[in-house]
Amino acid sequence: MCNFDVPQLLFYTHIPTLIIGLLLGFFIFMSDKKNPINRNLSIFIVFLCFWIISDLLPWLSFSVAVNLFFVRILPLVSLSLVFFLYFTYALLGEKISIKRKIIYVVPYIPFIMLLFSNYNAYVTNANTCDSGYGPLIWYVSLINLTYTFFAAFKIFKHYKKININNKEKNQSKIIIYSIAFIILWFLTITILANAYSNEEIYLLTPIGIVVFIGLLAYAITKYQFLNLKLIAAQVLTYSIWALISSQYFFADSLMVKLLITLTLLLSLIFGDMLIKSIKLEVQRKEELQGMSDKLSEANEQLRKLDNSKSEFISIASHQLRTPLTAIKGFVSLLLEGSYGQIVPKQQDILNKVYTANERLVMLVEDLLNISRMESGRMEFKFAPWDISNICQEVMDTFMPRAKEDNKYLEYKKPETPLPEIMIDGVKVREVLSNMVDNALKYTPKGGVTLKVEQADASRYILNSHGDVEDKPIVGPVIRVTVSDTGIGIPATELPYLFAKFSRGKDISRLNTGGTGLGLYVGRSMIENNGGKIWAESDGQGQGSRFIIEMPMRQSAELMERWG
Repeated sequence: MCNFDVPQLLFYTHIPTLIIGLLLGFFIFMSDKKNPINRNLSIFIVFLCFWIISDLLPWLSFSVAVNLFFVRILPLVSLSLVFFLYFTYALLGEKISIKRKIIYVVPYIPFIMLLFSNYNAYVTNANTCDSGYGPLIWYVSLINLTYTFFAAFKIFKHYKKININNKEKNQSKIIIYSIAFIILWFLTITILANAYSNEEIYLLTPIGIVVFIGLLAYAITKYQFLNLKLIAAQVLTYSIWALISSQYFFADSLMVKLLITLTLLLSLIFGDMLIKSIKLEVQRKEELQGMSDKLSEANEQLRKLDNSKSEFISIASHQLRTPLTAIKGFVSLLLEGSYGQIVPKQQDILNKVYTANERLVMLVEDLLNISRMESGRMEFKFAPWDISNICQEVMDTFMPRAKEDNKYLEYKKPETPLPEIMIDGVKVREVLSNMVDNALKYTPKGGVTLKVEQADASRYILNSHGDVEDKPIVGPVIRVTVSDTGIGIPATELPYLFAKFSRGKDISRLNTGGTGLGLYVGRSMIENNGGKIWAESDGQGQGSRFIIEMPMRQSAELMERWG
């Protein structure tokens, strides 16, 4: 018989920990039996619970033989690390072959064969049931450390490869912390027990195991397969039922038993309602997740189709540009008389061919610009530019056409010279040219005014709901306004004017050759220059205003990108 006192601390550290561990392992397994992550984690937790039992029973045993038996089987808990490795592979989405699974078990065979020998454990004092471990414990400890650090290394390696905001990165981080915690916990307990020569300090070990299991479960439930809320509710509810039921052993009167019975019935009803409500919430969440996954797949397919479309447009446009350039050149030579004199009727036909070819050239150029923008290949070269000079160049280009069409083209220069600003002047000039060109096209009579001034940044309407720009330009701007006396733009069409292939009804009637791409391309070019562009109109038949605002001081982000 063994003569020792059973520490009271034992019942507070081992028994509650054992109940919590078993319940947690059970519910993790039941939440998805077929999932290798759940399955291996549950077995790992069961092995840890086995360790708690094996550590508890020697304290309760007063037989030397029974005590030694439990001491000898206690190191079997190290087999849990095999299942922790299996769990690691499943968590990282890596398949593990049967052969590799067997290889991980093989190192434990010598230990299992010598489990009940003095190489494992032996009695040092029969009166107090004190035991000591043989040299086999060093062999097992080496395997345990190797497997632990190997699992941690795999998770850390996976952690380093993941994008910084990926949820798997946070999950891996928590698991790495949990492994580090349990190693430090065991080391701390061992150091303190030896420093104070007090074996009862070892009784605190299960508390660290519960924290370790909790961190693992949290990492998986929060970021992957399980539902922490449901498992916690089930563990808590069943624990309350067990605690209430245990009160029957202490009841000494019928009235007390009736009160316990009533309390138990109420806890059963409300606990069951709680679990069902959480299960329903989980089911709805899973349905929403399924819908979200399908939507993500559909978006990915659309993205691939959009990329294929952009690639096709780019290739087709490049192939079209060469013959169109050749057509333009030969028609120009014919019109100039390089191949002989042509009659007026032929000249009229050739002019129509030249005009149609020019439209195709513009369409191809717009398509190429869109392709470059959507693929991120369009580059901007920032340099100091005077917008007043750019506007003057545009006016000089379109003045002969305005006179030919009996329309006025007025340029309102700034009252004081404007400072140069950092922009891609070539791109801005292209947009301004398109705006003046459109204004002349859609103005049957009257004319167009181009105005340049320094002003404070505006806030302008973005959509049909009247929402304004969330990120207006900060500070003073240079504003360019192209206003006309033309057909105007209905209020319902203003928000969609800069969309791809967007053309108003009256616009389509007056100019059938347009593509609806010019303003879309222009908006992208202006925004990449740090500016804003929008349109205003007082209504149909009352003209329109196209406004560009460019910042006086370019943003640091764009300067770093294009400067």
